[in-house]
Amino acid sequence: MPSVSAHVAATLSRSLDTVFGVMGNGNAYFLDALERDTAARFVAVRHEAAGVAAADAYFRASGRIAAATATYGAGFTNTLTALAEAVQARTPLVLLVGDEPTSGLRPWGVDQIALADGVGARTYTVGHRDAAATVAIAIEHAHTYRVPVVLAIPYDLATRDAGPVPATADPVPDPQLPPRTPFAEAVLDGIVEALAGARRPVLLGGRGAWLASAGAVLGDLAEATGALTASTALGRGLFPDARFDLGVAGGFGAPGAMALVREADVAVVFGAALNQFTMRFGELFAPGARVFQVDVAPTATHPNVGGYVRGDAAEVAGEILRRLRARGARPSDWRHSVDVAAARQQEPGAGTGPDGRLDPRSAALRLAELLPEDRVIVSDGGHFLGWSNMYWPVASPDRMIMVGTAYQSIGLGFPSVPGAAVARPESTIVLTTGDGGGLMALADLETAVRVAAGRGIAVVWNDAQYGAEVNNYGVKGLALDPMLIPEVDFAAVARGFGAEGVVVRTVADLDAVAEWTARSPEERPFLLLDLRVSGAVIAPFWQEIAHAG
Repeated sequence: MPSVSAHVAATLSRSLDTVFGVMGNGNAYFLDALERDTAARFVAVRHEAAGVAAADAYFRASGRIAAATATYGAGFTNTLTALAEAVQARTPLVLLVGDEPTSGLRPWGVDQIALADGVGARTYTVGHRDAAATVAIAIEHAHTYRVPVVLAIPYDLATRDAGPVPATADPVPDPQLPPRTPFAEAVLDGIVEALAGARRPVLLGGRGAWLASAGAVLGDLAEATGALTASTALGRGLFPDARFDLGVAGGFGAPGAMALVREADVAVVFGAALNQFTMRFGELFAPGARVFQVDVAPTATHPNVGGYVRGDAAEVAGEILRRLRARGARPSDWRHSVDVAAARQQEPGAGTGPDGRLDPRSAALRLAELLPEDRVIVSDGGHFLGWSNMYWPVASPDRMIMVGTAYQSIGLGFPSVPGAAVARPESTIVLTTGDGGGLMALADLETAVRVAAGRGIAVVWNDAQYGAEVNNYGVKGLALDPMLIPEVDFAAVARGFGAEGVVVRTVADLDAVAEWTARSPEERPFLLLDLRVSGAVIAPFWQEIAHAG
């Protein structure tokens, strides 16, 4: 008769097709059933955190839920940083783990439910009579509330007979928003009034607007109002008309573009949390600008917001557009009076930094010319992430994957590559990571090389230091030694994993990318670029952080 593990595997595979993880004794029988009895794909990673990060990246790149799996005890605790990131980023995924026997904790056990709850993830524990139903409920919870869930199999139940696998209803994600109140209707009227009379309107969109499929209607709204547009880092590529788009708002934005945003007299924000980085620590909009926000959060998320509507970004944008058209509002001519292309230009760099090492700005600009157009950018966290966000455009928000930034973590870059690669097998996956985060995740360089193969590129910004710390605390006179990293030859390490590794000391060395792209993905290996960049060139967004204290 099918076991509890078989019930879990069969039911899980009805709702998702990919599981990332590491095998151990707590999930061995689940993985055996998954491999033998379902069509779901198991992708092995080398660290348990990588399984969760890969599942997170898979969702962000595809919009489809994925699962991660680990054993109990140390395997589970290894997932916690990546699990906390998924909670903060509101990524629906399932983490399938072994758990303590029903008889109680083992001598070396830990309270996994309490640990998961501590980072904000709910745990569902299967029983031998309700395993299939519990799996279905857990998946529906993840979908509906857009959060990760932990699905636990007690060790002594893993092989217990559970009878035939029952049919279960397909999980139906049905997130509910409360109906708009009269107060919200009045705010909508205020937004329409403000946009109708605006001389310099701006629309700002974030990842929430992309998840709401609001890009097209926001493009229509921008045209109807004559607004310039901008996005958060996770909303890049949201607006369909690039001619009037200022790029990323906040510290990643070009100085000229941010100057135009600050000229806005009316700004309407859709599906963006307005964190301190997007808002430039309160300086994005000028005093006196009327700022409105549309989001699914219970309340406005920044004190500079003057009017808030809780609702679906696409629905609310469509209603604003309908009311504007009903009143015969005419668009502002502001977007036609400014040179948006010139405003979006970033500093090209000087080729080499003050210390004689490669200027990261020059490298980033050249890479923007060389990287394949079908790219999906996967970003680790750290000081270096400014360069990719400033210089490398993407076609749509699901092509910019930043696993780690929601929780301010580093070391989830290499683990995110396999998730994006499985989700987008037709695209080139480009990782951007620092030497600190790269070393932290080095085990899963092997996974990245194996899974992405000839469709994968890793760009390692190697400045032999923890740049964020040096540029925050080193400049204040704190001891530098704990912030420094002996220079590692990442190119040589990559070759050991079967990749092509290239040390880049000059902009001309980046021509290796052109040679790599000239070959077919089937004929070339994974490419790692070890950029020996200057630590003396500080990203503008980090200067803003340091200035804010």
